[in-house]
Amino acid sequence: MKDLERKKVAILATNGFEESELKEPMNALKEAGADVDIVSEEKGKIKSWSNGNWSNAYNVDKTINEVSESDYNALVLPGGVINPDKLRRNEDAIRFVKAFFTQKKPVAAICHGPQILAEADVLRGRKITSFSSIKRDMVNAGAKWEDSEVVVDEGLVTSRKPSDIPAFISKLIEEVYEGKHELQTA
Repeated sequence: MKDLERKKVAILATNGFEESELKEPMNALKEAGADVDIVSEEKGKIKSWSNGNWSNAYNVDKTINEVSESDYNALVLPGGVINPDKLRRNEDAIRFVKAFFTQKKPVAAICHGPQILAEADVLRGRKITSFSSIKRDMVNAGAKWEDSEVVVDEGLVTSRKPSDIPAFISKLIEEVYEGKHELQTA
């Protein structure tokens, strides 16, 4: 396990995120020594989605308007159907995401999370994967989509679904440890 002490990671999420896709990476990052903030649209708690039902609520550490990409070393975008659909309509969230690419910082997205990347227009020419139902959206956004449990392209980590989480976490931690990637561009 890589030591992520002195690394700070933002997890951008809102109501309707897939619980395992936030909770498991968050716990793994913390176990590796990183400080992790759940960043959302509003203060308070956000409610997760699990097995087709509403599940546990999680405390928001910071709102999108309280943070900057300069506060963090990396960004995680959990999926779920509702979460990315809401976030991709938030201009502040899109600016926040795009800034990580401009600053060449690692970004990891799983399941439907890459929809936010498509909205931020950062997928052109990039190798990625996602949940299969949004494959066409990813291709239309210019991505080179492949059906693999995890795809890494110069600091961009993507995975398809909750069963891919172990591979996703492994590559996420590796990319956060490595830091900025010169070819990570918007």
